[in-house]
Amino acid sequence: MERDLRTALQRAIEAGNQVLTAEVMPPRGADPTHMLSMAESLRGRVHALNVTDGSRAVMRMSSLASCKLLLEAGLEPVLQMACRDRNRIALQADLLGAHALGIHNLLCLTGDPVRAGDQADARPVNEFESVKLLQQVQALNSGVDPVQGTLPDGETTLFAGCAADPQSRSWSGLQRRLHRKQAAGARFVQTQMVMDPSALERFQHELAGPLGLPVLAGVFLLKSAKNARFINRVVPGACIPDELIHRLECSEHPAMEGVAIAAEQVKRYLGIVSGVHLMAIKAEQRIPMILDRAGLSSLPG
Repeated sequence: MERDLRTALQRAIEAGNQVLTAEVMPPRGADPTHMLSMAESLRGRVHALNVTDGSRAVMRMSSLASCKLLLEAGLEPVLQMACRDRNRIALQADLLGAHALGIHNLLCLTGDPVRAGDQADARPVNEFESVKLLQQVQALNSGVDPVQGTLPDGETTLFAGCAADPQSRSWSGLQRRLHRKQAAGARFVQTQMVMDPSALERFQHELAGPLGLPVLAGVFLLKSAKNARFINRVVPGACIPDELIHRLECSEHPAMEGVAIAAEQVKRYLGIVSGVHLMAIKAEQRIPMILDRAGLSSLPG
């Protein structure tokens, strides 16, 4: 009998279960203690944990190393891999290295521009972008050597997904991009934060659904009205509605109001798409509270 080499995330998605993932941020330093503590609080609550890769073009511990630490702790990681900082040789090496380390879940990203970060004079690479990275994963999964012939030790079994923004201002551009990502081998979609359920419904029914791409909708924890306005100002494509900002502003406990809003979104979005992806930057300890408020005291499926 052949051994099932699929990850727990892959099995849950392919079984059609409701899928939960969450994001953890690597440290801005060499001590992973806090990251591991936040990840531990999510044990048994989500199917897998995404580890960001130079998000917002800010230095942090590598996603690959952080994923290995999670794996050693018995937690399933999703390696986020951005193309901004590495040429194709480095990306190919990291893909093979991740596979050898037992890290098979992957989210392929182009990466935030360097100008968004705190080292604006750094030199970006951008030889690949997300579609080309997905194509590279697909080739390795077919056992194809990037230069010639076949990989000497056989094909890889990486489970690659992509990102998308259902609230993109260019619907035709979003459509073209998603079609290209699906053709390049994307197996699932994790979206940017979604604040408009109708945009998510349209994305599911008109784009992702017909392409057979399971969608994990991005739920972003808002901490305060000031935090929401800041995100609207600096995050490209962010569009947090005035009504949510008003709720946060009028609440005696804005942090808990943010938890309530996120829980409402979780419940709503699980009725539209395959799952949700929870993002709570520097407040990962509140994700279990969100899940509890959403009625998800145990892992679906």
